[in-house]
Amino acid sequence: MSLRASLARRGIDGVTLLALPAIVFILLLFIYPFLYGLVLSFEPKAGAWLANYHRFFSDPFLYDTLAKTLWIAVPVTLLNLAVSVPVALRVRLLRNPRLLTTILVIPITLGTVLVAEGMLNYFGPRGWFNRVIMAIGLSDNPVKLIHNYWGVFLSLVITGFPFTFLLTLSYVTGIDPALEQAAAMLGAKGWQRFRTIILPLLLPGLVITFCLSFVQAFSVFPSAVLLGVPAGDTRVISIAAYTAAFEEYDASMASAIAMIMAAAQIAVVTVLLGTQSLLYRGPAGGGKG
Repeated sequence: MSLRASLARRGIDGVTLLALPAIVFILLLFIYPFLYGLVLSFEPKAGAWLANYHRFFSDPFLYDTLAKTLWIAVPVTLLNLAVSVPVALRVRLLRNPRLLTTILVIPITLGTVLVAEGMLNYFGPRGWFNRVIMAIGLSDNPVKLIHNYWGVFLSLVITGFPFTFLLTLSYVTGIDPALEQAAAMLGAKGWQRFRTIILPLLLPGLVITFCLSFVQAFSVFPSAVLLGVPAGDTRVISIAAYTAAFEEYDASMASAIAMIMAAAQIAVVTVLLGTQSLLYRGPAGGGKG
């Protein structure tokens, strides 16, 4: 009996067989590290099995990092999403939008560290931005745009907007233009067409885009270190995990902080995805992405 016939008798078809390497890859790359970190978080250096979590939520220097991370990630995600929608609506009307989309991908290819280094040169006290505004008389002193909250904010906008925009563009271009054309023929203005046709069809895609962009912004680390105040307003939760792992050499505590970080992201994403059942999901709302 051939191998294929033997597998068929056991209910294993060719598609399932091809999927096995992918399943094993996911288990090794994602599931096993997560389970290992989860178990490790319950093995503190001293104290009961919940000692790490008790320490985190009883120390303001630690639990404040969660609120500071949310205070950075949520506004950045909302701004990127709010800007990407009108830009995507305009870009979809272009005959050849490839050049613009290619330019927007550049910040993604550069990476967070190179963008942060560029911001240090351009927006620093002696950077060209401050030189220009001081030369034309808009300010007598340099404007502080780095080593504070706004430095991290701008960095995440620069690196996160292209990702958010490209996802939004894929959903916008997936909406049937005949619907908007029909509304225009019936006398609907631009804002009315957007509010009653485009936005309801676009909302399910925007929810997915918000979730992906939020997770990306929530994991901020290089920007918070290079452009923020690691011991102050921009001490995000990833810095707390790094400190526990590589300064205190407490892998168990670092794993506990990482689990809290993951739980916060899952909670936000779960709430947002739960709202999709209240939104319209029909054939006209399906995007290419």
